[in-house]
Amino acid sequence: MSHDTLVDRLRSEFVEMPGLWLTREPTQCLCGVERAVCQSVLDALVHAKFLCVTSDGSYARDTDGATLARAHPAKASVRTGTWSLKVS
Repeated sequence: MSHDTLVDRLRSEFVEMPGLWLTREPTQCLCGVERAVCQSVLDALVHAKFLCVTSDGSYARDTDGATLARAHPAKASVRTGTWSLKVS
């Protein structure tokens, strides 16, 4: 698969699934490509300002340039047989 085709495929994944956050490893599995190829595609999407990299190394859609600076992922915690969801 060509580099441009991979860029288009990954771009469409992020468009079809708003709020998607992926690190390089799951992205690599999703695309079925080698590490260097995956990183090159991710870098191209970051350079195009379509994706940005979060502080934990996840890639997410950069819709307005400031969204991710304010966003916090949901956290789950387990308490003796129950669970709770905390959004910070």
